[in-house]
Amino acid sequence: MNIGKNKAGKSALRLTAWATSAVLGWSVVFAAPMSADAQALAPDQGLDDPLALPSSSTAPDRTAASAADAQAAQSANQVSSTNADAPPNMRLRLEGVDPTTTGSTLGDDLRRVNSREPAIDGLRTRAHPDRADAQGIPLGTFTLRPSVNQSINMERNKTGSTENNRTFLQTDLRSTLTSDWDRHALTITGEGVWQKNLSGAGAEQPVVTINADLRLDLPANTTAHVTAGYQFYREDTNDPNAIAGASKQSAVNQFSTGLSLERDFGLLRGTTAVALTRTVYSDAVLSDGTQVTLSDRDQTAGTWRGRIGYELSPVIIPFVEADLGVAVYDQTRDSNGYARSNQSYGGKAGVEFDLGEKLKGELGFGYQHTEFDDARLASIDSPTIDGSLAWSPQRGTDVSIGLSSTVQPSTTPGLGGYTAYRLTSTVSHQLRDDLTAKVTGGTIWRDYPSGGSVADETEYDAALGLTWGINRYLDLTGNIGYQLTTRKAGDDTRQLQAGVGLTVKR
Repeated sequence: MNIGKNKAGKSALRLTAWATSAVLGWSVVFAAPMSADAQALAPDQGLDDPLALPSSSTAPDRTAASAADAQAAQSANQVSSTNADAPPNMRLRLEGVDPTTTGSTLGDDLRRVNSREPAIDGLRTRAHPDRADAQGIPLGTFTLRPSVNQSINMERNKTGSTENNRTFLQTDLRSTLTSDWDRHALTITGEGVWQKNLSGAGAEQPVVTINADLRLDLPANTTAHVTAGYQFYREDTNDPNAIAGASKQSAVNQFSTGLSLERDFGLLRGTTAVALTRTVYSDAVLSDGTQVTLSDRDQTAGTWRGRIGYELSPVIIPFVEADLGVAVYDQTRDSNGYARSNQSYGGKAGVEFDLGEKLKGELGFGYQHTEFDDARLASIDSPTIDGSLAWSPQRGTDVSIGLSSTVQPSTTPGLGGYTAYRLTSTVSHQLRDDLTAKVTGGTIWRDYPSGGSVADETEYDAALGLTWGINRYLDLTGNIGYQLTTRKAGDDTRQLQAGVGLTVKR
């Protein structure tokens, strides 16, 4: 049973209205207090590259960056790949699991507001003009930049009349290893998050992420990226595929690798990329100690993406893009008897724009089709909108906005999956030389096929963080965040989290 044209048309209209109103609303909030200063910018004032490659501390980025993502960001911006505050790369993902909607979105946002990245268009800024910030540890032709944040936090979760509160310690380990070569470049990023409950019974959310990106500068205006990554996280209780009533959700291990090539043919620019992702799920544990085996969700997914752009001017590059994907599950049928392996194809058209250091990004509209091996699972046809915007209205203030569309698998009997539309935004402002404020916000609309047993739901989240640079090696951090998930059927979920911590960096 395929989704009909009426459903697709309604989804397209709803998506367009949702994206337009969201972007306009956020833009008004961002632009209002900044327009006067933006008109008096000096030419050398830089952009805090919010369109850089996603690093391990980026949020929702609960996966290693694929080669397609790495090359797309490289071709659009040609900036550093170490900015932890970069929004998720807004490329259409066809692999079986999408990082933008797994794990704790609020937890990711709080880690983003607690980080202070000093890179601005390749330059190093200083928290104080009279001292240098920590520059890292030289290791031959590499530089290692480690940091450790220790914080104490409180969390409140409420779904309907059920409420769970906890107080916990959290340790965030971050490290970036970058090469200093005359040609080519290697960047390795790592993140580890460890939590220990002091009181209450909320779920602990450990995270381990390692990403590696080798850039090869080849002849004939050709650039290659070879990427590899590993990620471990525990599935969030609020995830649509989580086990209801489980005392411990499944631990997810994800391995990825990819290769991409980009070539400049003059007015034409071509990109091709392949990526492979392996996802393995551990058992979940119910409140009575019963273990639920989730090995029927283990899968291997592969994708191919191709893009051709035409340079109308150095500022505007229209493009067309096509992609193919396949996800093969280890078990032909899951525990409910459904064959969930699937094939996907899609395409989009859009435009890249680069107005200099202050404004750059891209926007694309397209369509995607996903079909499952089991004839009982309806195929998913959905309009897509993907894009990213980086804006620096004044020195010390950076704004980034992102839109993404992804098709997510489901574990519900009779349901193949759903389409997730996501809006993300980040505003960072330097209040003083040693004090930075950062606000993140976003929403996810999970659009389920009509006539199914699962109703649509929308998630809203926002977080505020302050970072005070005590000295070149120490930062004091504070944060508060709120997340609301509204459901057409079922109880709404509310989550509040706040904490204070200390960061040691080198």
